[in-house]
Amino acid sequence: MPSAVLAAHAPAYLAAQVPSTPLGPFEDSAVSWASWVTLMSFVGLLALAVAVAAPARGLDDRAARLVRTRLTWAAVVAGVLACPAVLTDQAHSGSGYDYSGAWRELFDGSTAGLLAGFEAVLPLVAALILLPVVLRRGLAPRLIAGLRGSALLLGVVALAATRIPAKAPAPSDRARTAFQTFMWMLHLIGGAVWVGGLIGLVVLAVRSSLDSGFWSAAIRRFAAAATACVAAISLSGLFLYWSHVDGPTQLFTTMYGRVLGVKILLFGSLLVLGAVNQFWLHPRIDALRAAGDDRPLRTILARRFPAVVGVEVAVVLALLFVAPFLHGSARNQAYQADVAKHTTNLKAKLPKLPQKEVSTSTWVEGTAETAAVLVVTVAGYRFSGRLARRRADRAGGTGGAGGAGRTTPANPGVQAGQPGPATT
Repeated sequence: MPSAVLAAHAPAYLAAQVPSTPLGPFEDSAVSWASWVTLMSFVGLLALAVAVAAPARGLDDRAARLVRTRLTWAAVVAGVLACPAVLTDQAHSGSGYDYSGAWRELFDGSTAGLLAGFEAVLPLVAALILLPVVLRRGLAPRLIAGLRGSALLLGVVALAATRIPAKAPAPSDRARTAFQTFMWMLHLIGGAVWVGGLIGLVVLAVRSSLDSGFWSAAIRRFAAAATACVAAISLSGLFLYWSHVDGPTQLFTTMYGRVLGVKILLFGSLLVLGAVNQFWLHPRIDALRAAGDDRPLRTILARRFPAVVGVEVAVVLALLFVAPFLHGSARNQAYQADVAKHTTNLKAKLPKLPQKEVSTSTWVEGTAETAAVLVVTVAGYRFSGRLARRRADRAGGTGGAGGAGRTTPANPGVQAGQPGPATT
């Protein structure tokens, strides 16, 4: 019997079917994942290049050129790949790939076309801007910094274009929309600096012999950036959780909540790995250097810390793959499931909940959460720095295992018993 006839003759107590909330095709998530990885890696690699620029100035010409060219080439590759990846994501639909239609929509005069054009074209333009940095050796440091800064700005604009609203909000919603967009910027840029920074550290560590002075300073500077990223992602994540989830139970009873739960578990794993980096990996590296261990960093990592950075990169990539599966909100999914149980119209369109209203208690709780996140991250970073200095001082004072009387390559005139630049 046709469904319309069944609905017409359904008894009053018969409830509508609970709406389905599928994850979506695997292909959709894979295409989105490729665009996110390339866009975010491009921004993060350039941010790391800026962060390690100061430690690289103390190196000889060959080592400084290695740092500059490796990170810049990696960023160029990411920027070039971002263009087809983003265009493929824009062209993809359930029926296939309409590249010609997606291309025509770029810069078509509408706000949506402008944002789509920024997202697809700016990373490629930025990659072209970076080419002189790797192709010419005699560029002035100020020119290199200017080219990097310009490319980084274009990358940030391209990343921001993915979340800037294409339609102007109603006057009553402007403040809320601006705040939501700001939260998304924190989320995306924080994640990009973290993702690209980890990839960049792997790129620098493979088959290189950078000295201890560079690595001690570079890793510490990246740790500061990563700590800021954790704070940004945590704060924006709390806001997005408040916007889309009504209580922890919806993490188990809705599809959105279950996907978000997986994402939270992956982010928690990253925090654990980050804590290992902050409180074990970095202090041990500084202690080994202070003890006179002048082996290349790749040797120390391979023997002492074999999997930390690699696992962290894998978890980040997995998190980026899970994120595109988030559709709708847990609030609406739970609400619609409840409405469906109490309606007799099998074909009626289920309503949606309005957005949450901000109250005084919301601002108080948000302020308290912000303060707590900032206190924890800053305290953790400062404590890890003190731990690194203490271990380095102990190792330098005792000469370490087999390190007595050695000199460090960062400062040949400093003996193992006297802390050098790597320990400060």
